[in-house]
Amino acid sequence: MTTIDQTALGRLEAEGRLLNSVLKGPTRKAGRIGFRGDIALKFAAKRADEARPPEVSSDQVIAAAQEGESHIAFLSAFLLSFEHLKMLAEVLGDALSPKGKYFLFCDNIDISKRYQVEFGGASFYILPIDEATVYNETLELLYLEKTELKRLDTAGKVDAIADKAAGFSQSFPKISYEEGLALMGPVRNLYENRPV
Repeated sequence: MTTIDQTALGRLEAEGRLLNSVLKGPTRKAGRIGFRGDIALKFAAKRADEARPPEVSSDQVIAAAQEGESHIAFLSAFLLSFEHLKMLAEVLGDALSPKGKYFLFCDNIDISKRYQVEFGGASFYILPIDEATVYNETLELLYLEKTELKRLDTAGKVDAIADKAAGFSQSFPKISYEEGLALMGPVRNLYENRPV
């Protein structure tokens, strides 16, 4: 059976970056490891033995990597700010590939816009998030029916999404990372208007 350390997700696991997972292991497809959870991008300073949440993370991640391949084949994730793309690309490093399909739903991108950004040797689809979850937005983007996936377990859902994403061929206006920084809106305070 394939283990996470035999895939491109192995290094992230070894670095303690794969957090809050609802799936971190084999899917129904031979040789594939799936992940659903968060990826720590910037760790908080440690004090004594206290485990602190990361300062910056990419949340609601859905990812898949194949045994024997040096890159992550598919990744869909939430970023609070488009600016964090640089941090994500640096953390993923050599696990990125021009062949991979990477979808980033950014909270501070104009709701009517979609872009493609080349960064770290890979192409990222940059999309707004419309008050929904990355899971729902990804299904909508890939024209996958939620009802069709309902009977599948988490691993089966990751397989269905990753397989459909592999054939995704739409293209969006290409911009540079610097152009994206100039276009992005303010970063929302996630804890605003929450009861204490």
